[in-house]
Amino acid sequence: MDIEIGGEAADGWQPVLDAFARNFTHRGDRGAAVAVHHHGRPVVDLWAGARDFDGEGRWQPGTAQIIRSATKGVAAAGLLLLHRRGRLDLDAPVGDYWPEFKAAGKERVTVRDLLAHRAGVPALDRPLTPRQALDGVSGPAAVAAQTPLFPPGQAHGYHAQTFSWLAGELVRRVDGRGIGRFTAEEIARPLGLDLWIGLPQDQAHRVGRVGDTPTPEPTASGSLRARPKQAVHDAWADPGSLTRRAFAAITPLPDENDPAYRAGELAASGGIATARALSRFYAALIGDVPDGERLLDPATVEAARTPHSEGPDRVLVVNTRFGLGYMLHGSASPLLGPGSFGHPGRGGSLAFADPEHGIGFGYVTNGLQKNVTADPRAQALVRAVRECIR
Repeated sequence: MDIEIGGEAADGWQPVLDAFARNFTHRGDRGAAVAVHHHGRPVVDLWAGARDFDGEGRWQPGTAQIIRSATKGVAAAGLLLLHRRGRLDLDAPVGDYWPEFKAAGKERVTVRDLLAHRAGVPALDRPLTPRQALDGVSGPAAVAAQTPLFPPGQAHGYHAQTFSWLAGELVRRVDGRGIGRFTAEEIARPLGLDLWIGLPQDQAHRVGRVGDTPTPEPTASGSLRARPKQAVHDAWADPGSLTRRAFAAITPLPDENDPAYRAGELAASGGIATARALSRFYAALIGDVPDGERLLDPATVEAARTPHSEGPDRVLVVNTRFGLGYMLHGSASPLLGPGSFGHPGRGGSLAFADPEHGIGFGYVTNGLQKNVTADPRAQALVRAVRECIR
């Protein structure tokens, strides 16, 4: 398979280019991009293939894609930015800012719990329709009324969909702006990022169509040493399991190519970005952008990447590690090294920072494979970055 790759990789970063090419020839990519910043300097900026999963158009330097749960890392930065400015206390009850959330035994759930997937509401007793999920009212009302499905603060479980309304509504209650506008005005615009939670109509032409790529059975990670593989399979196969219910909090699943969905402000799964924007975002998060102000102070970055949840995940059925809104390096979500923090998107995308090595990384694709946290294409690129920094 011949693939024409656009962009460039700096001297010493050829392994990333090689891995990116093999993603097309051996791992099923149809259209994708990868970018890496190293100590604030862009060292990898590559793209190839078709803009749309079905083969229409060529991927351009500014092509963006939906990034699913990699959105969570951007949304978490909004809450941490409010904390940095003294407007949000991580150890205060969520109900101090959002009184309705105190219902059904959640009065002691803290902002820290919410960010670390310890709020106890990863699923809804009554799933929302796609229209309800996007209306800005039904989602926050549903999670506020929901009885916890495990003891808040005492266990953790990945809030795959409900994080949209938890994070989005908390930003709105504290700041007054919706998560989409807040992200645009406080993060994307100052840093010059092609990144949106709620895609503006005038940018719709830049976003490719996504589709599913045939892959092995869905797993919570590429490494299932923590629990038997059969346990993961059983959780996904059981419609009544917390795993299935968490991912089915919006039922039926929305059409991610629908303009209405892309314009919605879903902080858990609806973000759209270029690989270059994600890489620069994480570089800015850790202060490695020479021409721009760092998003977070060093103390807040340390808090974000300090483990707040570790061990068996009630939803993903493997051991996971979370900081404050970010997945941390581990068997379920392998990143660059022990200090890395970021977020994958189910099906392929990945973005993270590694402060020890000054790395900001972003990968986006239009071919969505059936994995949750450890896509083989993204992992091949991470291994290549590791080879380069050695």
